[in-house]
Amino acid sequence: MPNLFTHPHKRYNPLTDEWVLVSPHRLQRPWQGKVEQTPQDSLPAYDPKCYLCPGNERAGGHRNPPYKNVFVFDNDFSALLIDTPKATLRKSKLIRAQSEKGICRVICYSPRHDLTMAELPTRDIENVVDVWTKEYYELCSRKEITHVQIFENKGAIMGCSNPHPHGQIWATQTIPTEPAREIKSQKNYANANGGKCLLCEYLKLELETGERIICSNDEWIALIPFWAKWPFETMVLPKNHVKDLVAFNNKQRQNLADILKKITTRYDNLFNVSFPYTMGLHQAPSDYKPYDFLHFHIHFYPPLLRSATVQKFMVGFEMMANAQRDITPEQAAERLRSLPEEHFCQKCK
Repeated sequence: MPNLFTHPHKRYNPLTDEWVLVSPHRLQRPWQGKVEQTPQDSLPAYDPKCYLCPGNERAGGHRNPPYKNVFVFDNDFSALLIDTPKATLRKSKLIRAQSEKGICRVICYSPRHDLTMAELPTRDIENVVDVWTKEYYELCSRKEITHVQIFENKGAIMGCSNPHPHGQIWATQTIPTEPAREIKSQKNYANANGGKCLLCEYLKLELETGERIICSNDEWIALIPFWAKWPFETMVLPKNHVKDLVAFNNKQRQNLADILKKITTRYDNLFNVSFPYTMGLHQAPSDYKPYDFLHFHIHFYPPLLRSATVQKFMVGFEMMANAQRDITPEQAAERLRSLPEEHFCQKCK
């Protein structure tokens, strides 16, 4: 029998109930694109023109305090409004709309303009995790909020217009599409398998071989999912079953900061560049329903493929049929696993 993983094949994603096409033989084709490293941006520790730096005026007219740690504020140009009036439109089963209340916040990870998560001290990342937890708890306690999405867009090619290290929180009245799909899949798996957790069972399988694991510590695992869409997509999972940030103990929060430092540093070291990505936390909603089956996890979706200047696009077949990738998850994990945990910029200092 031929080796399945050296030929075109499909892999199933049980979290979203979809398939991804893997075409490993395509890596053998000649590459005519330009492959080069881009110079690391040299940013100042403070930028007087940055609307996220301490003491500066924001685009909406508010002035930031001279903050010394993590700083959170309501987005001046929020995509959601908490005072949105209730309204619906239903002309048929096919023409429907409804209003959506919500809150959008910005989290500045540090007063330093020039340090991304990969370059922040681990203790500073612990502060970010603590603020995530506090914001999640506070927003979940509001009666208008059902779901809290914490995420970060890093890099201009991911639509980030400001290099100051920051993330966002969008708290919504209803559960958005992607989390809803994952919640449904995890619930269905638990119902069909005697209450077992889908991601706990999946993690057991990954630990048996270790071939897709990138790094780990006492509480967390960072791995390339078997069904990953993006070339260097990563999922970060707690080793123990936990459904949300509030359920973490101090050791789990500290170790989460450690694993985030490890994976983001490896990303930067891959192509010696500040590595772009979209990162997001998936955890329990706040609609007071039982979510014992749900396993907290973090997704990293980075777009780079072959170098700092060659990125992966979801086009053609991927947009019209289903996702496709060339480099296998096993190959991607091996590349990231082999990288040092010391940030490449440290060697220049």
